[in-house]
Amino acid sequence: MQFQWYPGHMTKAKRAMQEDIKLIDVIIELVDSRVPFSSKNPDIDTLANGKSRILLMNKYDLADKAVSDKWTKYYEEKGYFVATVNSKNGRGVKAVNDVIQKACKEKIERDRKRGILNRPIRAMIVGIPNVGKSTFINSFAGKACAKTGNKPGVTKGKQWIRLNKNVELLDTPGILWPKFEDQQVGLNLAFIGSIKDELYNIYELSLLLLDYLIKNYPDAVADFYEIENSDSNNELLERIAIKRGCIKSGAEYDLDKAAKCLVDDFRNGRIGKISLEIPG
Repeated sequence: MQFQWYPGHMTKAKRAMQEDIKLIDVIIELVDSRVPFSSKNPDIDTLANGKSRILLMNKYDLADKAVSDKWTKYYEEKGYFVATVNSKNGRGVKAVNDVIQKACKEKIERDRKRGILNRPIRAMIVGIPNVGKSTFINSFAGKACAKTGNKPGVTKGKQWIRLNKNVELLDTPGILWPKFEDQQVGLNLAFIGSIKDELYNIYELSLLLLDYLIKNYPDAVADFYEIENSDSNNELLERIAIKRGCIKSGAEYDLDKAAKCLVDDFRNGRIGKISLEIPG
């Protein structure tokens, strides 16, 4: 399977970000805790241009904690200020303000020496589609500031949001990059829903997901669906179809429907706390 998705509005959004970067004190990048490498846009490193960097590992509740701890250490060693958050229930979100102050400590001190007091920190929030930026912003602000959705591409334009007296936030659309050098990155993004489902075969995707789960979390699928394990992914999908009532007329298994159930259950964390990649 080949994965790529780079619609025209992403090119426009990237150009706008290049223009706005000179107004920014710190860049806050949201990544998905299940794929902290694959969901990190390499183009942001070029755009950052020496700015302070905060990495927020969102959807922390869906990932394997032991693996997430390794990723936190990995990125801290690369000079990022790192925090883990669950934007949906707000866990860890309040602490982000302290992280922003810490990341901008030198800038605040420079302003103080120049007699500039209480100027709000200007932060740009970036991230790939469907990583949870809008949900995070609304949770951070304590009100609905940004439009949310469970499909990629909801935020189409930029907007300034005054979060509090100390922080102004520039929200930007989710953007990918023009070409995935490693198709495993594209596959991981398809798993978490950052690439539109219409662009690939959900049945094939589910088999690849089962490959990973059986190898790394061998009992997770069988335990969740209360079925017997199998060496055959197709047979396992058939058992999921039976359990979920995915049956066509003539008693034929609806494997596409079962595949969608599997992928949705993974994306929503029902199968368990699962990470798809580890540092190195």
